[in-house]
Amino acid sequence: MTWSFHAEWTKLRTLPSSWLLLAATVVLTVAVGTASVSAVTTRDCLTAAACHEDTVKLSLTGVWLGQATILILGALSMGAEYGTGTIRATLTATPGRSRVLASKAAVLATATAAAGALAITASLYAARLILPGNGFTPAEGYPLLTLTDPTTLRAAVGSVLCLILIAVLGLGLAVLLRDTAGAITLGLGLLYVVPLLADLLGSATWKDRVERWAPMPAGMAIQVTRDLARLPIGPWPGLGVLAAYALGLLLVGAAIFRWRDA
Repeated sequence: MTWSFHAEWTKLRTLPSSWLLLAATVVLTVAVGTASVSAVTTRDCLTAAACHEDTVKLSLTGVWLGQATILILGALSMGAEYGTGTIRATLTATPGRSRVLASKAAVLATATAAAGALAITASLYAARLILPGNGFTPAEGYPLLTLTDPTTLRAAVGSVLCLILIAVLGLGLAVLLRDTAGAITLGLGLLYVVPLLADLLGSATWKDRVERWAPMPAGMAIQVTRDLARLPIGPWPGLGVLAAYALGLLLVGAAIFRWRDA
């Protein structure tokens, strides 16, 4: 297993696309989060308290876009090998297919966790600097963002876990479809198109169902730190829904991968 992990890590770190996608994840997450907190001010409300702004969730808005590049990274980790035919060499060097897939998932999770932790920490730090200047001060009921606060820590750790699960989702789709473009298209559809369709339908019932059971809306519930009672699904159960999609697809893919020709 150690040798297989090292082999998969070598593949990931020697591909320029891997570093570009990880860097893009950090940049997009921080940039969108910073833009979001910069655009909101208490001057738009009658009073600062009347804004009812979830500043933690607002600062982590960038995850909504950053997950797209992580999905692509996950899909490429397997889809690229099918596209170039190098999957045959991989399976010749490491005949244990479950070991190959487990190593890919572990390498993906490690790289994504590092990039995600950097992106989330930077987003929260930027928000901590910007929000007081926009009126969101401790005196107005908006404490400075800090990871020592349990709810902020939960949102931060949960956001990193979201990114890891999205990477695994991309990997699982690539294993099932054996095609990078197909995995990316289907993955982006699950993340973005399904919630959009629910909004277009204009049905409160379907909107509630999508927020409970679609991977992105459910997973993003982990970022909410205020008015939790109003959520269609709680933070950790919502993350559990995303985990079910990601791990479920990976397990199904692993079962098929074991008996299907390369």
